[in-house]
Amino acid sequence: MAKQRQVRIEQRSALAAMQQLEQRSDEELEVEAKAGRYKAAANAILGARAAERYDAKAAREYFRKAIAAARPQERMQLRRMADASLALAERRAGDLKTAVERLGQAPPSNRQLLLLRIMGLIAPPPGSSILVRLRGIAILLGAIVVLMAIGLGVVELIALPFGGIGLGGGILLGVLLVVVVLAVLALVGRRRQRRAMARAAGG
Repeated sequence: MAKQRQVRIEQRSALAAMQQLEQRSDEELEVEAKAGRYKAAANAILGARAAERYDAKAAREYFRKAIAAARPQERMQLRRMADASLALAERRAGDLKTAVERLGQAPPSNRQLLLLRIMGLIAPPPGSSILVRLRGIAILLGAIVVLMAIGLGVVELIALPFGGIGLGGGILLGVLLVVVVLAVLALVGRRRQRRAMARAAGG
């Protein structure tokens, strides 16, 4: 009984280390992953961050190292985290939902899954055929035109009470508006993903 309790304490402390290491930079995590006390946790965080960048190759390698360095009782949880991260990196919305549910977390919303599917169309995973890549480029160009038109419309609407704005200035301000909105959405999305991974580690 005492041995089982000790195993549970060790498991919780190792997984809890992920929450402590989450605030460290990638460079600090690389050092921890090579020579630190929590190699498995550091590699898992680096793998999750690589997945957020949609770098499936790097994410897979980090999680391979994390699982190899982990205690036996931690490996199942790390494998589930790896499944979720790789599904994200490879834009597999259906697999991501299933993997997150296996982690014991609330699945991504339908809107998040839709955005991931759109990302999969615009930026298909490495190894996709030329036709799939060309389709992604065409969709991306179309999306850019639509977003610029929306941005220009919003700027023109805001400037209307002040006498309007020229086409050149409107296009420039519209592009800046779209860039700012997309940057904010990307930042918020990444923070939510990191919090979800931290909760999964603690669970």
